[in-house]
Amino acid sequence: MSESAGVPQGSPAVGASGSAPAAPGAGGTECSGSAVGSARIAVKKAQLRSSPRPKKLEKLGVYSSCKAEGACKCNGWKSQNPPPTPPPPTPPRAEQPVAVNLLEPCRSCSHSLSDHVTHLEHVSEEEVNRLLGMALDVEYLYNCVHKEEDPDTKQVYFSLFKLLKKSILQMGIPAVEAVESPPFEKPSIEQGVNNFVQYKFSHLPSRERQTIVELAKMFLNQINYWQLETPSQRRQRAPADDAASYKVNYTRWLCYCNVPQFCDSLPRYESTQGFGRTLLRSVFPVMRKQLLQQARHEKDKLPPEKRTLILTHFPKFLSMLEEEVYSNSSPIWSEEFLVGSSGDQVPIHTVLSATTVARPPYSSSSPSPVESVGMGGGSPACKLASVLERSPGAEKRRLAEVLLSQEDCKRARVIGDIPMELINDVMATITDPSAMLGPEQTSLLSAHSARDEAARMEERRGVIEFHVIGNSLTQKPNKKVLMWLVGLQNVFSHQLPRMPKEYITRLVFDPKHKTLSLIKDGRVIGGICFRMFPSQGFTEIVFCAVTSNEQVKGYGTHLMNHLKEYHIKHNILNFLTYADEYAIGYFKKQGFSKDIKVSKAKYMGYIKDYEGATLMGCALNPNIPYTEFSVIIKKQKEIIKKMIERKQAQIRKVYPGLSCFKEGVRQIPIESIPGIRETGWKPLGKGKELKDPEQLYSTLKNVLQQAKTHQSAWPFMEPVKKSEAPGYYQVIRFPMDLKTMSERLKSRYYTTRKLFMADMQRIFTNCREYNPPESEYYKCASLLEKFFYTKIKEAGLIDK
Repeated sequence: MSESAGVPQGSPAVGASGSAPAAPGAGGTECSGSAVGSARIAVKKAQLRSSPRPKKLEKLGVYSSCKAEGACKCNGWKSQNPPPTPPPPTPPRAEQPVAVNLLEPCRSCSHSLSDHVTHLEHVSEEEVNRLLGMALDVEYLYNCVHKEEDPDTKQVYFSLFKLLKKSILQMGIPAVEAVESPPFEKPSIEQGVNNFVQYKFSHLPSRERQTIVELAKMFLNQINYWQLETPSQRRQRAPADDAASYKVNYTRWLCYCNVPQFCDSLPRYESTQGFGRTLLRSVFPVMRKQLLQQARHEKDKLPPEKRTLILTHFPKFLSMLEEEVYSNSSPIWSEEFLVGSSGDQVPIHTVLSATTVARPPYSSSSPSPVESVGMGGGSPACKLASVLERSPGAEKRRLAEVLLSQEDCKRARVIGDIPMELINDVMATITDPSAMLGPEQTSLLSAHSARDEAARMEERRGVIEFHVIGNSLTQKPNKKVLMWLVGLQNVFSHQLPRMPKEYITRLVFDPKHKTLSLIKDGRVIGGICFRMFPSQGFTEIVFCAVTSNEQVKGYGTHLMNHLKEYHIKHNILNFLTYADEYAIGYFKKQGFSKDIKVSKAKYMGYIKDYEGATLMGCALNPNIPYTEFSVIIKKQKEIIKKMIERKQAQIRKVYPGLSCFKEGVRQIPIESIPGIRETGWKPLGKGKELKDPEQLYSTLKNVLQQAKTHQSAWPFMEPVKKSEAPGYYQVIRFPMDLKTMSERLKSRYYTTRKLFMADMQRIFTNCREYNPPESEYYKCASLLEKFFYTKIKEAGLIDK
């Protein structure tokens, strides 16, 4: 909107002052029936558009200019009495609509209203309906101007009111005139959150990453329907903030995002697509606080299986995003975004789309005058749960400790699994700092912290960065990249004095080699130079060093972990390197060994041989998020520790002694002894455990043989081949088959019936998780499972 139109850049949101009017005809006081009023506007438009043509012309006549002879200058009596300019602080209530007909004289020029609509005689019905919609929006904005108390908001209403009236007179398309049009900042909020998901979670498997995407969608939806506070309210709450910048964004938000929600004659943009980091910074603290407070208040209404997800992991998601929002060095806000440590330019494409959902009943500080038709209630916590419930593949997702570690409780129960209720209870304890015990709480980094803990924390704060860089002979050299390459050459030369400097320089600047660089305060402090051989399935690590004054801080471990994740994304799962006597210890800590998994035929003639060095290799697991692996292990240890403490508390419980023998009782059933059942004891015949190893072996062998000969056992006879089921091992973490069970039985692995039954149940669980219910494999699993448990009962291994 142009400044000459009288609208100050940055007016407050519709109804943000807390005195929003109801829609015309909504009946009720300020702020009452806002959603209902919006719905009534839509209904009224539909009814009017279905009316006869004369009725429509009567409505438009009072807003149209007179076409009678004699050069009448009347623009319609409704257009002659606009709200005063500027609107008074407390104007009189808007006049009620008056029924008219085309034979009546105009109240301004005395010509009949039919003279005002002669230009519409040959206009299409579609165009007339469009003009009718604008006329109803004009009436609504007229009421808004009279009811709004905030002067800035009132001014914006008034300007939009005049814009729509002018569009009706000229039969034009209403367009808000402004120096700039959306998007006002790049990258947008939506793109920034998209970059955040790629930057922090791109290493996750597709299913787990999809759950992160759903969390991000939920966050974007909250922004799209968030009601901003007025500039005057913001000045009272945060007087030190840049009020002018906020007011500019606020007026833009009001004109392009908020008012068009109920005045659909105006073009509408999503807040997440029209605005960027500046607006997000201004609303994030209040929004985050209110979202989490509301979620805690509504926790009892959440489904049990989603409670931990929302109360524990959604706050972590917001905390990680907050770091990137306020970090001046965060890469996610660069238009040339580099993902994680790769340094490769990522094509900008939107993986997140802020789908319109029912608006939750919470906003920034005050309500909106209207809400979209059909918008329902629901707390943010419940809303988040519902989004995750209906998202494709949301069930059975498991996220690593990076954000989510909860396995969906609706999955099939496997014998020997720990109950999810217990896991949730333990997780709630160890994620509460006040409930945790041990040295972890006594200092920022305890003696038990992982080697890369300090480096990980510095990366999250933006102190250090990781970029994969390399020289190029075909593209114009990037000055910053060339500076980093020179810095890497210096680091390698100083830290590897036995290596010729000319040789180091040649490899660092060789286009076939890349280097994962560690940047701190804009300068290189370490790196790993490597060459990838995709056709051979491995990468050779050539140099690895960190400058001497930055060592013993975990940088080396974190460098290697980033390099592993980079190669997993590029589907190269083997490292080879020649290590001298000083480097063998380091590489052993990073998972390297002298046991080379790559066949000699694949690397002979490809890698450089060094005299007096030891060839070492490392095989990567694509299911491990290496940069967060130590955190996952620590969390698992905490869970085990808490569960042991609970078990010990049960074991140490003292039960009352037996006094019945003093009263002459000679014998009692064993199960009546206090505490005996709590130890897991069961009478023989009810799930008995065979003590004789040979008897157990013979029984299990017989059951397994019968299962293998069953007509539905054919899909499970051997391990699943990758060529037959692409992506199977990314979905199924613990594969099992009858051939593997036969080998385990032969090696006497099954020392208890529970181990045997757990493996068999794993076969059925994996099949159901990977295959749809209507598939032949799913049906075979159900038939074989029924047969298996029949035979187990016949063998007396479980209750009949």
